[in-house]
Amino acid sequence: MTMKNVIRVDDVVKTYPVAAGEFVAVDHVSLEIPEGDFVAIVGRSGSGKTTLLNMLAGIDRPTSGTIHAAGAELGSLSESGLAAWRGDNVGLVFQFFQLLPTLTVVENVLLAMDFVKKIPVSERNDRAHMLLDRVGIGAQADKLPSTLSGGQQQRAAIARALANDPPLILADEPTGNLDSQTADAVLSLFTELNNEGRTVVVVTHERDIQAITKTQITLQDGRIFASDAMTVVQP
Repeated sequence: MTMKNVIRVDDVVKTYPVAAGEFVAVDHVSLEIPEGDFVAIVGRSGSGKTTLLNMLAGIDRPTSGTIHAAGAELGSLSESGLAAWRGDNVGLVFQFFQLLPTLTVVENVLLAMDFVKKIPVSERNDRAHMLLDRVGIGAQADKLPSTLSGGQQQRAAIARALANDPPLILADEPTGNLDSQTADAVLSLFTELNNEGRTVVVVTHERDIQAITKTQITLQDGRIFASDAMTVVQP
């Protein structure tokens, strides 16, 4: 792999124990995502989309197979190693925002920098405010998340995801709780980030996201059902 934040998934399986034995959430998936791609992972509920994204983020580990992402073979890293890798390389955006409710918006962004320690201390405050300005909520910096609209909270979550200047953005249903106009504004932010060279992978049900992405990967029952670009389709 010559590009730092290319993703390569090789024959990955993820199973979970259930009363009947074993549930296969991801079933022998192999794919490649080149640097700078904008990918939508789509499929019905239960198709394995979020499970795959969580493994790309190092939040979950495969039962078998390997995942290379942002210059690392994730299976070779310890939990603390994964956390350090994620802090340096991955910006995560979730459907339910997951902002810390007792911290102000700017403090949520600062905490991400304080945790990773990639950005010099003297630059963190200015950077946090710059990112909030960029996503259009600079005026909300000193407010608690609960006082913001859903769209504003998602913008804050995107600013937090950008805190450490990651090359890879992973988003799980980022417009799932937003009205269509607000969702369009959030999608335009993802397009901007991709145009700057970041690799963006979005799990979604939304056709609007599929329309603006460069690559679509459709999962069905944990397997790749349809795909394009660099994706390796399963036999």
